[in-house]
Amino acid sequence: MLKKLRPLAALLSATLSLPALAQGVTSSADSRATDAGRQILQDGGTAADAAVAMVAVLTLVEPQSSGIGGGGFMLHHDARDGSISTIDGRETAPAAATPDRFLGPDGKPRPYMDAIPGGLSVGVPGNMRLMEMAHKKWGKLEWKALFQPAIKLAEEGFEVSPALYNWLNQYQPVWKDFPAARAIYYIDGKPAPVGTRLKNPAYAALLRDIAARGPDAFYTGANARAIGTAVAGAPRNAATLTARDLAAYKAKERPAVCTTYRVYKVCGMGPPSSGATTVFGILGMVEGWDMKAMGKDNPMSWHLLSEAMQLSYADRAAYLGDGDFVDVPARGLLDKAYLAERRQLISPYRAAGRYEPGTPPGASPRAAAPPVPEQGTTHFVTADRAGNVVSMTSTVESIFGSQLIANGYFLNNELTDFDFAPTKDGVPTANRVQAGKRPLSSMAPTIVYGPDGKVVLAVGSAGGKRIIMHVTKVLIGVLDWGLDAKAAMELPNLFFGPSGVVIENDEAGRAIAAKMQPFGYRITPTDLGSKLNAIERVGDGWRGAADPRGPGTSSVDGAPPQG
Repeated sequence: MLKKLRPLAALLSATLSLPALAQGVTSSADSRATDAGRQILQDGGTAADAAVAMVAVLTLVEPQSSGIGGGGFMLHHDARDGSISTIDGRETAPAAATPDRFLGPDGKPRPYMDAIPGGLSVGVPGNMRLMEMAHKKWGKLEWKALFQPAIKLAEEGFEVSPALYNWLNQYQPVWKDFPAARAIYYIDGKPAPVGTRLKNPAYAALLRDIAARGPDAFYTGANARAIGTAVAGAPRNAATLTARDLAAYKAKERPAVCTTYRVYKVCGMGPPSSGATTVFGILGMVEGWDMKAMGKDNPMSWHLLSEAMQLSYADRAAYLGDGDFVDVPARGLLDKAYLAERRQLISPYRAAGRYEPGTPPGASPRAAAPPVPEQGTTHFVTADRAGNVVSMTSTVESIFGSQLIANGYFLNNELTDFDFAPTKDGVPTANRVQAGKRPLSSMAPTIVYGPDGKVVLAVGSAGGKRIIMHVTKVLIGVLDWGLDAKAAMELPNLFFGPSGVVIENDEAGRAIAAKMQPFGYRITPTDLGSKLNAIERVGDGWRGAADPRGPGTSSVDGAPPQG
């Protein structure tokens, strides 16, 4: 199915080469990663070089969210020819994984939180192979240079941030079973307080090995044995992940999923990400209304967005999975005629109340699966002076992933992103567990091109299933409502759940919620945090933006990070 996307991607990729820009820019969820990327750009590195350095640093300073023990998706815009590429570094299920992996003795799905800690949830990490591919294709500096900022921080020490301390504190009950994690992040038996300087010599030693010998130092030899030992010897949910599983892992370059939205071309990551198809499905439905004229304060705008959101998520649940294992109708989900049909289900005046998947062109019958939580994710963006752009989302899935440590970094719990029930009503789910398969993801790194073919915006977010809506909100805020990226981030977050539509419990969100009753439902204000990062074109240069809800920063090369 994905091969069918190539003609569309080729048609939409007629972009212009960009002139050299005044500066590069980085934006991430932690100032130390932002600064590491900036250093690489200052040293003459490319956007891809900076991205590698940022992954290595985030592993150390933001271990609750991402790292080399997890995976990610990278979008890359090449300034030389205007092309866009994507790299799939999503984790894979080991050879021992079977569809009943997360079923209990009674044949029913285990409780989600019961399956996370320990070895059963660990997938083969993909970030290091992704980093290798990105550097080979688009890097400029020596491979070993990209790890020096992280090595220095690991050896000399890094300060515990308020965000890290918050999660360390919350996870104390879980960590009673995980001494290796406590050994790094606890002082005198308690979570290290904010500002405590911690060192991670095991991680520094591993990075020195990787810097000298390349990614094989991660996927073979001592580190591969350390991963296998951690999974097999897990104090909870011990499992099997072999050296053969690790050695066999490959990152994959896949065609970008692109479509048009008004005068813009928008591009994202294809399956196993559901980000692009779901975000672009929402955009394709609301494209039929003049969102600009209605504006950001009009409850009609938020009603239409709410309805399109629930219809697009219904399609996501029914059809999305790893395109190497299931036939994903990605092109059909973005078909303009299909989205026009879906739009007809939306009344401008009343909420539908029921949201079923449609039948996009090329679709096969598939069972819709219930969503599962996901929190341990980060996003970062960077552009270099030549105009190359990277938008990358990286994850260990839940906070601190599986809680297991190998050589100073956390291993993911990505396999719990599979559907726990392999069938529903006798029909196989698209996202059931299978050996070698990549679990479905909501990560949605996005790059937007203007009518002149130049990149105007690159954005992404953390937030599990809500990532899709965080990104959609920013796209509409910038492209329809004329906001800059930071102002668009400040718009209230929107989502839905079993009790209906929810909106962020801030002043703007409460004001919108109060006006929604005429549409036949009540939007409930609630806590909906996000962790967005973006860069946007301003004249012949770049401006970075970081979500004001979190500690993220942005920086141009030659300038200090800005919150």
